[in-house]
Amino acid sequence: MSREIKDAQSQEKMEENVEEKELVNECAVEEEDADVKDDKEQQLELLGQKLAEINDKYLRLSAEFDNYRKRTLKEKMELTKNAGELVLEKILPVMDNFERALQSMETAADVPALREGVLLIYGAFKDFLFQQGVKEIECVNMGFDPDTQEAVSKIPAPTEELKGKVVDCVQKGYTLHDKVMRFPKVVVGE
Repeated sequence: MSREIKDAQSQEKMEENVEEKELVNECAVEEEDADVKDDKEQQLELLGQKLAEINDKYLRLSAEFDNYRKRTLKEKMELTKNAGELVLEKILPVMDNFERALQSMETAADVPALREGVLLIYGAFKDFLFQQGVKEIECVNMGFDPDTQEAVSKIPAPTEELKGKVVDCVQKGYTLHDKVMRFPKVVVGE
């Protein structure tokens, strides 16, 4: 019997050892769970801080872009407001010459000299427009082009060669840097 008792006692000790191991394992698991919870809380806290930093950067960048947009819009408005100033400043001497011509018309007896003066002013003004990129569209005796010309009427062609071509220009047309500013109004021969 002693062997049975010893076996029973050994069995009990083994069961106690198993129970102790289970208790130790449970404690270890609980400690691990607590550590995992602490790690998760720390990670959440770090993520919250990163989110706050990114949100702050976003708000600053958004405000910076809004300020940039407003500044460039203001600059564009000022630029368009004052863009014509340089051109108008260059036209003023032509205006002065016209005023002198008008004054001399009142007292002038020499009409050919007056005509010559007006032609000089016209030439100066035409040169100014050319310097600004404005060019006259040549159209008389050329083929009619509906993309660059506006037909105001059709007349019988004086010669066979002028059929389908521009016979007369009622109003000149102009381009600004190769873009049509004003279409010439023309009479077409048929």
